[in-house]
Amino acid sequence: MKYTQLGRTGLKVSRLVLGTMNFGPQTDEPTSHGILDAALDSGLNFVDTANVYGWGENKGRTEEIIGTWFAQGGDRREKTVLATKVYGSMYRDADTWPNYDRLSALNIRRAVDASLKRLQTDYIDVYQFHHVDRLTPFEEIWQAVEVLIQQGKILYAGSSNFPGYKIAQANEIAARHGRLGLVSEQCIYNLAERRAEMEVIPAAQEYGLGVIPWSPLHGGLLGGVIKKEVEGGRRASGRSADALANTAVRAQVQAYEDLLDKHGLEPGEVGLAWLLTRPGVTGPIVGPRTQEQLDSALRAAELELSQEVLAGLDEIFPGPGASPEAFAW
Repeated sequence: MKYTQLGRTGLKVSRLVLGTMNFGPQTDEPTSHGILDAALDSGLNFVDTANVYGWGENKGRTEEIIGTWFAQGGDRREKTVLATKVYGSMYRDADTWPNYDRLSALNIRRAVDASLKRLQTDYIDVYQFHHVDRLTPFEEIWQAVEVLIQQGKILYAGSSNFPGYKIAQANEIAARHGRLGLVSEQCIYNLAERRAEMEVIPAAQEYGLGVIPWSPLHGGLLGGVIKKEVEGGRRASGRSADALANTAVRAQVQAYEDLLDKHGLEPGEVGLAWLLTRPGVTGPIVGPRTQEQLDSALRAAELELSQEVLAGLDEIFPGPGASPEAFAW
């Protein structure tokens, strides 16, 4: 497994990030533990989760599964770079309740303590803001973060789903108060969704943030969906099915699969490998539900794409162009 440095930190992290969103809702605890063990054995040391994962009445379940894995010992915690998130309401009843969501200092204090308990650890490496909070000033957020750092409960703060201007705003306010600021940004980024190249990634690079793309296969659209329909009768579902209903999108995906078939490459592995060639990217998040899916992701991390394939991918999925030139008429 290849490693890189996470933004402006001393953390060495794997070029793939193990996403755990499926642990609990779709993957049971023993299988989840097996995937975590296999990932760590392969050198994949960066694990990402969120306090709301598990969803519905099971919010927090995913963190609990990671916690019981850490509790098995064997230096699992010591070898893992752990990231989790805060923002969504953790109140389990149907009704919402004040101060149990968003990024107020009060909710950050409550949320980090609850996550530490579920995760069965005394610190979080990267504590991430799951979404922008337009109601809480960054001065308050950074004050809360500084307290957590001083208490040893977190090491660094990161963001998720932030536009470029919010990355700039957050880090300018942090610098004004002598604080490190954000060290990473999780954003949707893949071959079929390249708008992050216009502002988010340039902002991240300017401020020294590592970029951690989520949905690297665009909800399965880049995972060989048409080929699976033809060969196995497995029809696309959810967002992939909705997207393929668009004739232009279907033609684009077909061209993608045809290009990779010509070169003997697997679509899902190429989607991940392409992200590893992109400037500023630390590593994409992979969310395996099975050991087989993890094995495929690990192969992608070692895949070298030729210039011919890269040029073909750019032709099928052209990006927005360099910023700020891309904004010009």
